[in-house]
Amino acid sequence: MADELKVCRTTTDDDGSSLPPSRLGTKEYWDEAYQKEQENFEDIGDVGEIWFGEGSMNRMIKWIKKSSRITKDSSMLDIGCGNGMLAIRLAEEGYTNVTGTDYSSGAVQLSQSIAKQEGVDIKFMECDILNLSNSSLSGHTFDVCLDKGTYDAISLNPQDSTRCRALYIKAVACLLPENGFFIITSCNWTKSELVEQFKEDFTLLDEIPSPSFSFGGQAGNTVTSLIFVKRFKST
Repeated sequence: MADELKVCRTTTDDDGSSLPPSRLGTKEYWDEAYQKEQENFEDIGDVGEIWFGEGSMNRMIKWIKKSSRITKDSSMLDIGCGNGMLAIRLAEEGYTNVTGTDYSSGAVQLSQSIAKQEGVDIKFMECDILNLSNSSLSGHTFDVCLDKGTYDAISLNPQDSTRCRALYIKAVACLLPENGFFIITSCNWTKSELVEQFKEDFTLLDEIPSPSFSFGGQAGNTVTSLIFVKRFKST
């Protein structure tokens, strides 16, 4: 599924770029996908795909482990957790306050099943990040928010993706305290594009190196992984 998120640019909007609409940006698509993955897990024990591969996940975890400001009991939220493997791996590394959320009930069910099999205690909940005020996460904050492909999927929403991206950014800002960390991995947006899109609420802190490729004399990266810090805003 991760490869399917990679798309070509066809339109532009106010921030300089957008992605073509796709069914991958709909809840219906992911409900169907995770229902199938849950069935596969029950039948053969297959946990499903790790978004962008284990390498991308491990690089995010490595950065977290190196940070002096993130402790084993720091509260972390995996937004759009999918099969929950990122949250599960963090729990296996000894992080004790990890939550996973997804708007697909099938993803939540699959995450819970895998976490039980792996013997880790993680809270997984169903939540639409674009409707945060009416969700169980309303009023809660976390020290760290994580995103591995969720912003990409939201960017493909056929129903006004620009508005959806704006809602997402504001929701993440609400979920973090000042100076809270936002760690995002994307296969469709470049570093400069993400910095531009998140600049109102976030400051770029660091970039996680990712594998590069060269084609036709041009160099690039398969994914972009950035660490943002929520801006302090005076009132």
